[in-house]
This record gives sequence, C-alpha cells and structure tokens, in this order.
Amino acid sequence: MEALKCIETRRSIRKFKDTKISHETMEEIVKAASYAPSWKNTQITRYVVVESDELKSKIANEGVLGFTYNTGTIERAAALVVVTMIGGRCGYERDGSYTTSKEDRWEMYDAGVASQTFCLAAHDKGVGSVIMGIFDEEKIAELIGLEEGRKVAALIAVGYPDEAPALPKRKEVGELVRFL
Repeated sequence: MEALKCIETRRSIRKFKDTKISHETMEEIVKAASYAPSWKNTQITRYVVVESDELKSKIANEGVLGFTYNTGTIERAAALVVVTMIGGRCGYERDGSYTTSKEDRWEMYDAGVASQTFCLAAHDKGVGSVIMGIFDEEKIAELIGLEEGRKVAALIAVGYPDEAPALPKRKEVGELVRFL
C-alpha cells in the first residue's frame, strides 16, 4: 500500500473478527515499526503481545481504571499489544543529565511515534488497531511481568477488522498550519 493511502485510510478499530494473527504477521509488523525514528537512535520501544484470552480478560477487567469501553475492546481483540519503553535512555546524555527542557518526556514521544508506525504497518497487513491510553500502568506491568527499568507507554488492541468506520471530520489545513 502506498504511504499516503495507508495514512489516509487507517482508522481506529474496536470490533474484530474472531481470527488469530499469526506470529509471522506480528513479527513483520514489529519489524516495520522498528524503523520508527527515535531520540539519538535509542530505540527504546518494546512490544509485549498478549494472546492469552485469560490474561487479556484480566487486563481488561483489572487494568483499565474502570473504563469499560476499553474492557470490551480488549476482550474482543485477537491480541493486546502492550507498548513498553526502556526508561532512562531517551532524552538523556551519557552522564544522566537531560539534554533538553523536555527532560524524559522524549520517551513518550518516541513510544508514540513507534506506536503510530506499528498501527500503520498493521493496517498495511490488513490488521486493525486502536491505541488506548486509559489504563493502570502499575497493574498492567504487574500482570505481564514487565522487566525492571521498563514502563508501559500504551495499549494497542489488534485484530482483523469487523467494522469499517467512516472518516471522522478533519480540521482544515488552514487551522493546522502557520507559515512565517
């Protein structure tokens, strides 16, 4: 799929067919996402793919801060991708000081760029996705046995789409850009 067509046609998908995603397809998506740019090429983003229905249900019912809309989305997904990041690398100098006034917030920026790249790669493979941000980071980390030094950045529910959402209203370009 051409890049602009992929960007223009990708939608957040919350309803999925009851079809598993092969490990080969998931690995191809992660490989494509690995090309996302990162702070000084630190490549801090990592992916934990939860396929177990039992663990997905536990995350859906214990880890979304009572936001039931996410509960149903996670339970219907073929898999839940927990986007994680290695802490203490992105936005830092080798001596541990911050490089800019953004401090460690570059971690989330890089995880966001990687997450969007992941979702575009998934769309190219026919896999739907939705990035979710309402969750209990500590609970999710506990449930997936997240390694020390890593943080949960986002959750991405994935699966083969069982819906085709319309394009949401977009702002006019004039509202989005200013030339000096």
